Amino acid sequence: MDILAAINWNANPEIFHIGSISIRWYGLLFSIAFIAGYQIMSWVFKSEGKTQKDLESLTVTMIISTVVGARLGHCLFYDPVYYLSNPLEIIMVWKGGLASHGAAIGIIFGLWIFSRRRKKISWLWVLDRIVIVVALAGLFIRTGNFMNSEIIGKASDLPWAVVFQRVDLIPRHPAQLYEALCYLAIFLYLLFKYKKYKSTLPDGQLFGFFLATVFTARFLLEFLKKEQEAFETSMPLDMGQILSIPFIILGIYFLYRAWKGKEKKE
Repeated sequence: MDILAAINWNANPEIFHIGSISIRWYGLLFSIAFIAGYQIMSWVFKSEGKTQKDLESLTVTMIISTVVGARLGHCLFYDPVYYLSNPLEIIMVWKGGLASHGAAIGIIFGLWIFSRRRKKISWLWVLDRIVIVVALAGLFIRTGNFMNSEIIGKASDLPWAVVFQRVDLIPRHPAQLYEALCYLAIFLYLLFKYKKYKSTLPDGQLFGFFLATVFTARFLLEFLKKEQEAFETSMPLDMGQILSIPFIILGIYFLYRAWKGKEKKE
């Protein structure tokens, strides 16, 4: 494919800087994801009679769980030898390196602790609702990856192939945008399902749907992505695909569990 026929992309990851402080697209979109998520969960909590205090506690739990889980996931899944030999590097989040699978584990565990301390908020109740905003966050984060010219796709001759000029001059799949669009579709479906059926939805149905669809999309799209780490080049499945499989199985389990629960009620 002629490079001139491809979409050329050379966005600066930095929006602007003042002195030593810089504002970057990824950080801005990550922040917007939390702000939008807070607004949606505020609406959810009000509509279902939950307290503002619980919402604020949930917000803090989500921020800590997401960042800690994503960072530990990157360090332990993608380069454990280096980070275990240099443990102080683990806390240096500003150097980059966050893994979505680690974030998922962190969120699930963090919300389990959150619900254990509250009699009126069950673990599955909060998971069924938080996945709506997590899907939306995925859209913003993958858009941030696109702005950073990272997590790029493999070479492609499709008319919408993108040349990430900050990486090389090869037309590639805009894999970040494929994934972002998948998350947008999942978010819209979850939001529609919640708004229309929230009073009758079996516990765990939205959570199961989220896990099954998000990580199936992730598994399939990995075939179009360039390997992120050198050790993945010799593997039949890359690390992202291997880590996605347990989440897909877990999602199917919760969907089946929700279906059986609904069947019993009927």
